[in-house]
Amino acid sequence: MWVSVDLCVVPLGVGLSLSSYIAACKNVIEKTGLDYEVGPNGTAIEGDWDEVFACIRACHEAVHKKGAARIYTTLKVNTRIDRKQSFREKVPSIKFALNSEG
Repeated sequence: MWVSVDLCVVPLGVGLSLSSYIAACKNVIEKTGLDYEVGPNGTAIEGDWDEVFACIRACHEAVHKKGAARIYTTLKVNTRIDRKQSFREKVPSIKFALNSEG
C-alpha cells in the first residue's frame, strides 16, 4: 500500500539543539531512496507502507545510537486507494483552489 506520512522525531533529554539528531534521521531517509521533503517541523515521506515504516524505525535507531535515551515521535499517516497522489501535488492543488475562488 502507498503511504504518505508526516514524521516528527524529537529526542528528549539531549539539550536544546536537535539539529544533529534530525540530520542523522535525514541521512537515514535519504539512503532509503524514498521521496521526502524536510520541513521546519517535520519531514514528509512517501512510498510503500513497509519501506516507509522500516525507515521510521531506522530513524529511531539512528537517533538512539547518537545517545538519545528517549524519543517522542508524532506521525500523521495518509493512505489513498483510488489513486496514487504525491504529497508534492497537495500544495499546488490548494493554491489552484484558492486562485479559482477569486
